[in-house]
Amino acid sequence: MPIADLSKTGKVELKIGGINLSPFWILHISVWVLVWWSYTFLHFSIYGVRLKTAIWDLLVASEGFLVTLLLWSIYRRIDLRSYSIIRIIVLIIVCTFIGANIWNVVDFFVLNEIMRDPELPTLPIEFRYYVWEVFYWSIFLFSWSVFYFAIKIWLEWKKQKEQTQQEDILAQRAQLQMLRYQVNPHFLFNSLNSIRALIEEDAESAKHMINELSEFLNYSLTTKASTFIPLSTEIEAAGLYFAIEKKRFEDKLQILFNIEKEAEDFKVVSFLLHPLIENAIKYGMQTSTLPLRIEVKANVRESVLVLSVFNTGRWISSGDRAELKQLSTGTGLENVRQRLENAFPGSHSFNIAEIDEGVMAEIQISESVQNKVI
Repeated sequence: MPIADLSKTGKVELKIGGINLSPFWILHISVWVLVWWSYTFLHFSIYGVRLKTAIWDLLVASEGFLVTLLLWSIYRRIDLRSYSIIRIIVLIIVCTFIGANIWNVVDFFVLNEIMRDPELPTLPIEFRYYVWEVFYWSIFLFSWSVFYFAIKIWLEWKKQKEQTQQEDILAQRAQLQMLRYQVNPHFLFNSLNSIRALIEEDAESAKHMINELSEFLNYSLTTKASTFIPLSTEIEAAGLYFAIEKKRFEDKLQILFNIEKEAEDFKVVSFLLHPLIENAIKYGMQTSTLPLRIEVKANVRESVLVLSVFNTGRWISSGDRAELKQLSTGTGLENVRQRLENAFPGSHSFNIAEIDEGVMAEIQISESVQNKVI
């Protein structure tokens, strides 16, 4: 990304006479104005304060300004991805040598022809002086070139970093969309079967179950991938899911919500609880004595949200899951971990433990990150 293109970011602009100057021009002009002032101050101290000395130094700085613009017109076309560091260094050396020769020839003509003054020094036509002048100007141009490429490399790195972050965001959104549009087919299949059975037995309950299923699917489809929502909204969606499962399992399933008022406004990523609740029902039904008891708790301890899903039964290792009737892709808990890491990096914890009566999945999120997501 050429430095001159920085104006596209819109972060820094200088308007002179109605013209917007990009950061490249601001920096470039500032550097050479500083060079001119430095030269003029030095020569004033040697030759005294004279207008012609200031004009002489202005012409020298202008020569450097134009030569570096010539180098810029070459450098800006360099694609860093196809140039190695060694190749760039060689290019800088060659360009600065050529630029220094151009600068030396122009400077010789300006001082000895245009600005000829008996009180000002003239340049002798000697090889050793020519070598010294080329070396002297090369130091200027080499430093300018290194500085230019350092900024260009930094900007390219920053651009790549932003692209990587954008790709990560898109990947996260795609991941959530995948979860959203791939609602467990077993859940849908069983829900529809339950509705079919209820239609003949209890038409009113079947109607309620259809409404709950519709509201739950609407929540899963309309919640944006990057949305941070109040915990109360996520609990409400969990309630819809539980209501559907309750009609399926009836007295085989007991559900308890224990949500503190302070925790309800805490911001969490959408669809965070669903994989935990789904696992609790799926594996709890196969390992727990009935009725299966599930408890969802949320409270705030010392500015930390503690969110847990408990179910009676036992923890099933990944190796044992293949022996169960309901197979699992094993991605649900991993998705929870990844989404927590992406949303609350370094400010959360996620643990699953088998306790005396069952299995506890617990999420902790620091309140210090809330200002970043509100």
